[in-house]
Amino acid sequence: MKTLSINYPESVLATLNLSPETFEQEAKTALAVKLYELGRLTSGQASAMAGISRVAFLLGCPRYGASSVQWDQEELDAEFSDIEQ
Repeated sequence: MKTLSINYPESVLATLNLSPETFEQEAKTALAVKLYELGRLTSGQASAMAGISRVAFLLGCPRYGASSVQWDQEELDAEFSDIEQ
């Protein structure tokens, strides 16, 4: 697995009142969620990137303002085609 290094000022930790470990985990998860939301990663790839289980990743998506499920219009139409109008 490759590694990404991001510099950040220590003042960020004080501002957010987070430990370095907690901040770095949140940053990693936020990046994974955004890439998932953009359709660049599957939920499995994103959860691996975040270092958490797929279930924990999907349940945590709303915390970052992202939907856990991403359906296109065709999938929605198929899912609800049995509903009488």
